[in-house]
Amino acid sequence: MEDPLDALRSLMASHSPPLHALVVPSEDNHQSEYVSARDKRRAFVSGFTGSAGLALITMNEALLWTDGRYFLQAAQQLTDRWKLMRIGEDPSVEIWIADNLPSDAIVGTDPWCVSVETAQRWEQAFLKKKQKLFQLSSNLVDEVWKDRPSADILPVTIHPLKFSGRTVAEKLKDLRKKLKVEKANAIIITALDEVAWLYNVRGNDVAYNPVVHAYAIVTSESAFFYVDKRKMSSEVFCFMDENGIEIREYSIVDSDVSLLASGQLKYSSATRDSQSDVQKAGKVDSHVTGNVDNTVEEKKHNMIWIDPSSCSLALYSKLMPDQVFMQQSPLALAKAIKNPIELDGLRMAHIRDGAAVVQFLVWLDNQMQEIYGASGYFYESEGTHKRKHLDSMKLTEVSVSDKLEGFRAKQENFKGLSFPTISSIGPNAAIIHYSPESNTCAELDANSIYLFDSGAQVLQGHIALDTARFPNGTTGHALDILARIPLWKDGLDYRHGTGHGIGSYLNVHEGPHMISFKPLARNVPLQASMTVTDGFKYWYHTLYIFFPPRMAWYQHCCKDITFNDCGNLTKEIVLSPHVVTVLLTGCPKPGYYEDGNFGIRLENVLIVKEASTKFNFGEKGYLAFEHITWVPYQKKLMDSTLLTPEEIEWVNSYHADCRKVLEPYLNEQEMEWLKKATEPIHVSA
Repeated sequence: MEDPLDALRSLMASHSPPLHALVVPSEDNHQSEYVSARDKRRAFVSGFTGSAGLALITMNEALLWTDGRYFLQAAQQLTDRWKLMRIGEDPSVEIWIADNLPSDAIVGTDPWCVSVETAQRWEQAFLKKKQKLFQLSSNLVDEVWKDRPSADILPVTIHPLKFSGRTVAEKLKDLRKKLKVEKANAIIITALDEVAWLYNVRGNDVAYNPVVHAYAIVTSESAFFYVDKRKMSSEVFCFMDENGIEIREYSIVDSDVSLLASGQLKYSSATRDSQSDVQKAGKVDSHVTGNVDNTVEEKKHNMIWIDPSSCSLALYSKLMPDQVFMQQSPLALAKAIKNPIELDGLRMAHIRDGAAVVQFLVWLDNQMQEIYGASGYFYESEGTHKRKHLDSMKLTEVSVSDKLEGFRAKQENFKGLSFPTISSIGPNAAIIHYSPESNTCAELDANSIYLFDSGAQVLQGHIALDTARFPNGTTGHALDILARIPLWKDGLDYRHGTGHGIGSYLNVHEGPHMISFKPLARNVPLQASMTVTDGFKYWYHTLYIFFPPRMAWYQHCCKDITFNDCGNLTKEIVLSPHVVTVLLTGCPKPGYYEDGNFGIRLENVLIVKEASTKFNFGEKGYLAFEHITWVPYQKKLMDSTLLTPEEIEWVNSYHADCRKVLEPYLNEQEMEWLKKATEPIHVSA
């Protein structure tokens, strides 16, 4: 097959004007972190399949930028025609262009796949040499991608009130209040999870993310939903109609944004009549739908709100600059602060998932002993493990991952995984986002490390963050250090953030808050009823560790996240050979990776809650964390002499809670295993 680079360079040369460079981002039209198969253009041109990255193609060079999670993976997947650019270590793409391309260079990109914020940052850098960012009328990658996947027509579903906790009418009312405060008459909502959350719908357009490709426009008196109507059932049509939302084709959003800019975007007569009927029936009052005479107010408040981080350059170009109000979407924070129904759903989802993971641990413990002669979850071994059965019986990275999903699938409200399981043995464990394939995956080995997905930190840093108390107004940037201190003491660190929010049956990475060293973590303080991970990464994945000879095999608990109607799950752990050094010889740490060997990470899901403190300095009020992940830690990996009495008490208390919470969901054999796994740690005098 012809290398896409050659075909793209031919199109770049014949383009009018000729392009000096082509930028191929990872994002789709909605600036999504995770995209559908047909939108993985950067992966197609570069061969690098990680979720984060950007490709730059010039007539002589091809460069791929990605972050620390993917350095090893990218180095393995890129051919020698590509150069890896490490974010945080190498110059950013705009600086590289400004420094290396000639004056007046034309840099082409698809304006639908670049955010306003990103485009403006690039254009500012290009001023140095009068270089130009050129908006392409068609995506050049699509022109050379001959077997590009077709768009799937998958159904839009209603997210029931018993799980969402708030009606669409209530959310629209709150949104319109925020528009009025900011003197805006309308907002263009482009982020897929925000559209889904606002209208209480879900979909399957992006693997592992229950979202639908759609836009929303909300004004002081109207609401629109832009979606492929073939995905809509009569039930969803009625649901939208009852809430005063007009459904329009996905493909006309750009023309409707132009109408919005000129003040000509109006409800159709059918929608106006329907909304009038709703009000007459007393189902929704006028203050909720906004279907009143707002002519005077509209003239005063004529700004259009866009989120510069998620609104595409293509849509922004339809607006007049002086009518645009650019600020983070008000839905980001509203979605992040979970209501009581969502919080209860998250708690129950994690309990059910914890039970499934314990069931899986019991199964894998038995299988590893039976097939590979492993010493088991609880016991040490001095020698090399010898296989007990022929090759006809074996466990692979994929088969074990599938087994875990099977245990989860039996749980109530299971909706699927929220990320392809990272199941890896030996050196594969050092690839943070390794994804095994059935035809190439490795077999498990009792003398090598095995992990499921990854987490973010090790026990001492993990406990420090979990037990933190902090005043209202504290950001995740201030808390990030708590997880890193044990690593810093030995001159170590990890290249990613420590924690992120999670959605309520939505995306596993959710802002606007985070616990991280990144400057963005300073922007939004943590608030009660937010969710956040104590560590960094995606979600529940179970992790098993097998150590080399004389170290015995170890297993630890993460969990593959399951999308439940009631919420997302999130817990991770990555352990590896270095755990022997770190956990058994002297210093548990939040996270550490050694290419080609191992990775260490722990992660639980936490709910931010109000804290009871002896004092209340400054009358600010204080916050704390409630952990909702219930899977035991591997005590065999702990050197209790390194833990403080308070840390040991924390582990013992957590394990006691695990037994109490999970007992109703386990049979007698499983419960006996859990009791042994959670026996209290006794410290020698």
